[in-house]
Amino acid sequence: MAPLSATVCSENPHKLAEFRELFGDWDLELLEGAEFPPEDGDTYLENARIKARFGRAVGPADRWMLADDSGIEVAALDGGPGVLTARWAEGRHVEKLLGALDGVDDRRAQYVCELVALSPAGEEIDGTGVLRGGIALAAAGAEGFGFDPVFVPIGETRTVAELGEAWKAGHSHRALAARALRDALTGGRSS
Repeated sequence: MAPLSATVCSENPHKLAEFRELFGDWDLELLEGAEFPPEDGDTYLENARIKARFGRAVGPADRWMLADDSGIEVAALDGGPGVLTARWAEGRHVEKLLGALDGVDDRRAQYVCELVALSPAGEEIDGTGVLRGGIALAAAGAEGFGFDPVFVPIGETRTVAELGEAWKAGHSHRALAARALRDALTGGRSS
């Protein structure tokens, strides 16, 4: 598959940097200067579509639009905050989650990511990634963002923030979604 030129439908420079790691052979740029619509979908996929379709409407016509939505689902919070993760945490991701789980034994959790790519012609390709694990009792590590300092993947003893960016590039929920998206693109082009 030839490298794609894509616009990442986000205002988050961390996300652009992570996508550049995940899609190293793609020409990626951030969709800048746009006022994004509210992410009011009921699912991660709906929210990713909202962003990708918005990008398709206002972004460069000759580039693919790449958007994602992701969140964390915690068993003790009945699967929440889920699709409401960004609004629930209000920038205090770690503190709020640790407070909500204070004294709770069941710390199972999973990161979920849905990626949507829209071609210049409007063809949609999706990819899903899920990283299962649990929430640590205290924050640890300096790399990553969001809940990375408290999320411990299954099979690991350290948080994602301790495991670092190189680990995330191959194992995170976004990495798994990117792999699924690449597989779908390859399959879509060969049929």
